Amino acid sequence: MASPPQPPGPAAVVGTTTWGTTLAIILARRGIEVRLLARTDAEAARLSEAGEHPHLAGHAFPESLRVTADWAAGLDGASVVLFAVPAQTMRENAKRAAPHIGGSPVVVPAAKGLEHGTYKRMSQVLDDELPSTAGAHCALSGPNLAREVVRGLPTSTVVAGPGPDATRRAQELLNSKTFRVYTNTDVIGTELAGALKNVIAIGAGVVDGMQLGDNAKAGFLTRGLAEITRLGVAAGADALTFAGNAGLGDLMATCFSTLSRNHRVGIALAQGRSLEEAIAALGGEVAEGVATTPAALDLARSHGVEMPIAELTNRVLFEGLSPKDALGELMARVPRPE
Repeated sequence: MASPPQPPGPAAVVGTTTWGTTLAIILARRGIEVRLLARTDAEAARLSEAGEHPHLAGHAFPESLRVTADWAAGLDGASVVLFAVPAQTMRENAKRAAPHIGGSPVVVPAAKGLEHGTYKRMSQVLDDELPSTAGAHCALSGPNLAREVVRGLPTSTVVAGPGPDATRRAQELLNSKTFRVYTNTDVIGTELAGALKNVIAIGAGVVDGMQLGDNAKAGFLTRGLAEITRLGVAAGADALTFAGNAGLGDLMATCFSTLSRNHRVGIALAQGRSLEEAIAALGGEVAEGVATTPAALDLARSHGVEMPIAELTNRVLFEGLSPKDALGELMARVPRPE
């Protein structure tokens, strides 16, 4: 028999990223006590004094949101802990949080990426570092552009977890009139869809930056979706997940929106800027697809899956291949059945 619903909060959000702060704000707007965990006392003081995040100007922190660098106090008694940090720092943040997480909170990684070296998904990283709560690790993913979410524009997302209790608790906490939360049990597919679509979004930005037209972009996204679905299924995911919010929905939002950091990196590369210049133009925000691309290829090789778009994206990012030459190689591939 399912346990009765638990009262919401308090909630702890690890990471003062744009997305982490957005999640903290939308929870606090519902009157939930929220502790937003900063890296340092100076960062906590700066954000507290400003009363808003610099990348979310005009969206003041609600009264029930407190920014703190005291992780022991911030995590104490939390019924849910959301990790909204860049994928490549997930492990170190989990290590820092581990001594202070007690009880049986739902733990939700809200980053979309794969770890370098291990090519692990974010819930797997948390499984390593937070074994006592591993049965309640849920993934949050979907077409969730932070600046639209914080404005209260209608948004849908997916919480995927290993069992109905954890996903229900996360759903009840996060769901609101403007942020609609669906659940599923395909953690692998939900996380891989969210991570891999960022790789495709870089290429979509290149297509737009080169002004190749709507036909080219539609074909590119179709093949990109087929490519990431192929890897997901090989890794144990349900193919249908890639047709839902976490897959196709997130792919469309990330590949078309001017708010998408990965898309903006692709546009910059197509315009002749270096990767370093493209990243610098993001103003300190992270384009997860850059670091995820080589990790995705490692994962694909481990499963014997071919990923031509990811391969060419990797060469453009790290091996000096020009976007024009990458396009030529892609179009010159031997025609095959769809």
